[in-house]
Amino acid sequence: MAGLDDLYREIILDHYRTPRNRGELESPPAFESRGHNPLCGDEITLYLMLDGEGEDAVVSDIKIGGQGCSISQSSASMMTQAVMGKPVPEVRGLIRKFKTLLGIEGIEEREGDAEIPLGDLEALQGVVKFPVRIKCAVLSWNTLAQALDQAAAAPS
Repeated sequence: MAGLDDLYREIILDHYRTPRNRGELESPPAFESRGHNPLCGDEITLYLMLDGEGEDAVVSDIKIGGQGCSISQSSASMMTQAVMGKPVPEVRGLIRKFKTLLGIEGIEEREGDAEIPLGDLEALQGVVKFPVRIKCAVLSWNTLAQALDQAAAAPS
């Protein structure tokens, strides 16, 4: 098990040292959403571009900015890779599955959620051992959910 913990630690550190999809997108047309964890000071700005409308929309681009601990920043980096090119319903399923992985209560999984692969995101499962860090890991995911809600509420 120590080998798996070391691998997971390396994945987290790799995403922290070399974050993927860092930057900004012009807003609008991108949906911009900001998240902040007042307990530790983590901040994230997320830019989301969708192709299509409603449930048929697909994540065509996503960028992240901000600052924070290795957990919040690596989670954001891994999240961007996991959702790129995915349809909105699958992204929402991934959000639910990730939050369930971290033991967040009140999340109702839906049919098909169990089949969604987590890939590198499984490296963050160890965060459950440190409950105060769970908010760090889900900050970008909550911010993504806000951006998806903005997109859903936007006039066509």
